[in-house]
Amino acid sequence: MQADGPRACRFGRRWYLNNESWHPYVPPFGEMKCILCWCVSGETHCQRQECPPAACASPTRRDNPCCAKCRPPDAPPDGREKVHDARAEVWSH
Repeated sequence: MQADGPRACRFGRRWYLNNESWHPYVPPFGEMKCILCWCVSGETHCQRQECPPAACASPTRRDNPCCAKCRPPDAPPDGREKVHDARAEVWSH
């Protein structure tokens, strides 16, 4: 017996159409933005975003939360580092 068309996929409590893609929601972590899933003829396939290795001592994830990148030498430090530095400065007085 043959189906009338491509089958949908069930992931968790949701159904996805054939060829539809999504970022999975995994309780208690929430939406997994670094993983992409897609439906192919009733089968769910998922893959983590592949990232090239960062070739520096302290990579940042400012532009892409999934992949670490090296900051250009002339770039200012990201906001989190500034907040941390400011607190350390206040505590040292």
